[in-house]
Amino acid sequence: MEKIKVLIVDDSSFVRKALIRIFDADPDIEVIGVAISGKEAIEKVPLLNPDVLTLDINMEGMDGLETLKIIMESHPLPVLMVSHFTKQGAELTLKALDLGAMDFVDKSTAGIMDLSDLAKEITSKVKSIAGNKPVKIGQRVKPLPSKKDKGLVDVVAIATSTGGPLALQMLLPKFSKDINFAILVVQHMSRGFTGPLANRLDTMCDIKVKEAEEGDIVRPGVSFIAPAGLHMTVKKVLGPEFGFQERISLGDKPFEELHKPSANVLFSSVAHVYGKRSIGVIMTGMGSDGVKGLGAMKKAGGFIIAQDKATSAIFGMPRVAIENKVVDKVLPITSIAEEILSRV
Repeated sequence: MEKIKVLIVDDSSFVRKALIRIFDADPDIEVIGVAISGKEAIEKVPLLNPDVLTLDINMEGMDGLETLKIIMESHPLPVLMVSHFTKQGAELTLKALDLGAMDFVDKSTAGIMDLSDLAKEITSKVKSIAGNKPVKIGQRVKPLPSKKDKGLVDVVAIATSTGGPLALQMLLPKFSKDINFAILVVQHMSRGFTGPLANRLDTMCDIKVKEAEEGDIVRPGVSFIAPAGLHMTVKKVLGPEFGFQERISLGDKPFEELHKPSANVLFSSVAHVYGKRSIGVIMTGMGSDGVKGLGAMKKAGGFIIAQDKATSAIFGMPRVAIENKVVDKVLPITSIAEEILSRV
């Protein structure tokens, strides 16, 4: 198997050296060059033809976003954003994903002078995006014409990982605010990013989109994004005036799940509370999170949709669900909303 060829783009000599050490320690990855500016990166990409580009956002002169935009227009390839997180940085990272970057690593989660704690995350993400075709968001999506639903579904539960922000931007805006079901979303992201993602989606959607909070009432026309670092479940609780209500619960348990939030945890909770009055959707992402929970939903009578390979940035989570025979229908991202609306 040929090594994955990586071009590192960062104006910090320390970061460049740290990334070289991380990649040199992995037998499957080869650093074929470095660039200290956006201009140099644009010149080197067609000459070196890397499999993956790692790109910083904050650089002197031409920043990472402008660099990314030009590269995606002239020589599209898988790009991993590796940058420091701030509130503004989170918003810029989401813009980078819109432009075609496939994933990101937050450098600020490690010590200022040590990226070694991020080595596993960085190398695994490089391997996961290598060989995949980047996509960028097109025209703004408009809500589908509303029609009176049959009242058959109370909740749609969605799980996604790598490539998810773009997929969500293509899916959620298709729902009008008068839908008669709630939408619960698990998106694998670093802490501090799910809030800005929810805010960004809210500006694009007719429905309300918010980062979930403890005790939120699960109500129609609202999409709740699970906060990074916490599992999201639904519980029936006795309300002060209206009898039993479905409310959001956030917590650390179970500890054994690889991801937090976990799609398995959400889907299992939805299966228990909603049963056949639910739809599960598994979209682009690496790994196998969600398959156990989808099995529980299907057993309880829920309908399961998986995003197809052609429109997935990473066909990992959907593929595993399909192989485990817990999926009822496989669809491109452009058809998932229509399928959901035909079943509610």
